[in-house]
Amino acid sequence: MSQVERLNLSPQHNISRVIKGGWQLAGGHGAIDQAQALADMAAYVGAGITTFDCADIYTGVEELIGAFLRQYRPALQAGDLPPVQVHTKYVPDLSALATLTYADTAAIIERSLTRLGVERLDLVQFHWWDYDTPGYVETAQHLQRLQQAGKIKHVAVTNFDAAHLGEILGAGVVVTSCQVQYSPLDRRPRGDLLALCRERGIWLLCYGTVAGGFLSDRYLGAPEPQEPLENRSLTKYKLIIDDFGGWELFQALLRALRAVADRHDASIATVATRYTLAQERVAAAIVGARHARHLPDTLRLFDFDLTAADLDEINAVIAQASGPQGPVYGLERIKGGKHAGVMKYNLNKE
Repeated sequence: MSQVERLNLSPQHNISRVIKGGWQLAGGHGAIDQAQALADMAAYVGAGITTFDCADIYTGVEELIGAFLRQYRPALQAGDLPPVQVHTKYVPDLSALATLTYADTAAIIERSLTRLGVERLDLVQFHWWDYDTPGYVETAQHLQRLQQAGKIKHVAVTNFDAAHLGEILGAGVVVTSCQVQYSPLDRRPRGDLLALCRERGIWLLCYGTVAGGFLSDRYLGAPEPQEPLENRSLTKYKLIIDDFGGWELFQALLRALRAVADRHDASIATVATRYTLAQERVAAAIVGARHARHLPDTLRLFDFDLTAADLDEINAVIAQASGPQGPVYGLERIKGGKHAGVMKYNLNKE
């Protein structure tokens, strides 16, 4: 088994190229056994996947990671487990955007510090629901002010397109990374955003690399699922499949991924994630497994590289896709649109 690849997101911040996601631990995917969740975290860290992703709006997840850090701190300090990096998010409610102040932002950051039980947040990824509501540049500057006060190590963004990220950079805010949806099904980051990230040395952290589980052997040859789907995640990514070109083209993509996977003794999900990791400026993929039983398959990511022939076979199917088109997270921002209907906008209030 190969070692987990690592990358310097900055000279002061080294991460594993697979990040253990936290959304699946927020309770919306079933009851969470805290003892099992903590043991799973230790298994991931012990295997070399030391970087965690969470958010202020993921119910209970910052607290859960905080409990892990407290429980395993002696092992970390003794060197029995490697150092851990925790990336969280700052997602102010849509209803709060118009009146958001520095004090509001500082209060949420303090809450994350308390939940995680740390003195400084490693990386805070900032999201803004509605570009028509001004304030995202000023709020990014508020995060920079908190960084200067020692509360935040790195300021980052999530779901920002090139134009609006450019405004933040133009205001003098140093942005380390941008978290985006990126997969063989959704290559929207490859446009203006990639060019900006290349120019400014910004890394991409990628979620949705297996499209909520759709990019897996489970769906190869399966009939098209009908509404209602099992959860919001599947609903969200089924819309992406529709934009990609529909179920028939999606099946062609799965067949191409399976052919590549056969050559590397891997799963479709592993090849899909490896494909995303091979893209320019991609630092890491966020893998949202709830249980450590998925760990062996995740670690297979680092046992092989995709060849030029592999990439050509996958890209030949992708070249037939009709979408999704537009800037990063652009479809999801269309008010009243089908993608926006999946979103929950006021989770801090809830």
